[in-house]
Amino acid sequence: MIPRALFRFALPLALLVPHSAYAAEPLAQAVSQQMHLNAQRYGIAGQAVFIAHDGKVLFRGADGDANLATRKHIMADTLFPVYSLSKLFASTLVMQLAEQGKVELDKPASLYVHGLPVAWHHITVRQFLNHTSGVPEYFGAAQTRDDGPRSPFPASLQAAFDALKEQTLQFAAGTNTRYTQTNYLVLSALLEAHYGKPYERIADDRILQKLGLKHTYLGAAALPKTGVATSYMGKDGALQQSKEVVWPAYAHAHSDLYISLDDLASFLQALTNGELVGKTALQQFWQAPVLANGQRGGFATGWETGEMGPYHEVGHDGGTKVRARIAYRGGLDGDRYTVIYLTNGSAKNVWSRTLVNSVMAAAAPDQFPVEVVSEQLIHAALAPAFDSAAQAKSLQARSSMQGAALEQAINNTGYMLRENLGLDAALRVFELNTVLFPASANVWDSLAEAWQAKGDQAKAKLLYEKSRQLLPQGLK
Repeated sequence: MIPRALFRFALPLALLVPHSAYAAEPLAQAVSQQMHLNAQRYGIAGQAVFIAHDGKVLFRGADGDANLATRKHIMADTLFPVYSLSKLFASTLVMQLAEQGKVELDKPASLYVHGLPVAWHHITVRQFLNHTSGVPEYFGAAQTRDDGPRSPFPASLQAAFDALKEQTLQFAAGTNTRYTQTNYLVLSALLEAHYGKPYERIADDRILQKLGLKHTYLGAAALPKTGVATSYMGKDGALQQSKEVVWPAYAHAHSDLYISLDDLASFLQALTNGELVGKTALQQFWQAPVLANGQRGGFATGWETGEMGPYHEVGHDGGTKVRARIAYRGGLDGDRYTVIYLTNGSAKNVWSRTLVNSVMAAAAPDQFPVEVVSEQLIHAALAPAFDSAAQAKSLQARSSMQGAALEQAINNTGYMLRENLGLDAALRVFELNTVLFPASANVWDSLAEAWQAKGDQAKAKLLYEKSRQLLPQGLK
């Protein structure tokens, strides 16, 4: 890979300044180095990163090319396609109505939207937001295929609903989570019914104009002729230009948003500062509901949610290429990180979560030990030699994590490696977990699964049996 210069933009006054030059410089160097490493490791075409803590900018920079053919660099105002990050605008607009008492999230969406299939009439607004509705997808592979002509989408929003009238629900609403774009067609229809105007105008009035976002576009048709990052994907370990889906206008609540790093940062900073939704309401909206089976859902009012040690995490992925994350401890007025990682594609099709985790580990290693361990393991697994016993001893000496938390961090890293960097690297990490946690059935099961994928059925069979023997008596 050709060496590349990383651009760290001058910080605009509107986004404030780092805590201090002394504190910021080592952090900036660490994040810059991590970005360079990510570019080399995963074959990233171009990337831009923003990190803030308690509203103060810690890092803002970019690396690589917006277009590989022209070698035009990623800049501060480069527009990235951010795919499903579009949903964060729609979610915010619905949260505004809920906070104002104009929409009740636990009431059926059919109270606010006419023309929905009868089988959907009992499904609540919250269930549509959180992908727990059970409604089927409104399009298929025929509309998004890369290997031939694509079929057209339904001609209108109502046509999309009508085409699904005879289809059964995938599951009873509120009992499971399945990510479908159809959910956000319903929310778009709800917003348009309330405001009496197209979704694009609603978002423009209530978000773009309010925040002064000058480098944000809903829909590819509205884009300027220059300054847009070309999207790439990995195929056989090399970058090739993506064939973008031409979404209909009624899909803009779930996709087809183009935005610059600074505009996305301004949106997230304003949201967490209470400028779009009150902080008290926002913290309530960002609590994941409990499903009918007693498990917590993966989304909270449309935002992916989880825990990072003592931090509550919300955010969203976009096309596996970009991610926005907010992690806070003790409320939004407490210890809060805002992180954005934008790319226009990678040769390895690396998970956006992996990239965000890597820069959080670089920026705040003491606060995010799980992410630090994961990054250390990735580095070790890709080295020419790997000694499981030595790595286990090193981890035990250096990591603040122990027990189940460490086991899970190692296992998750193994699966990331398997998906993005190959089975050989993953096998090293899965084997390390068996050295550290030999009494865990799960670590032997993961190792067996990897050997099975590698094609060694005999070895996999032995490891599966070892895993089975370690299960509690009632589960064997």
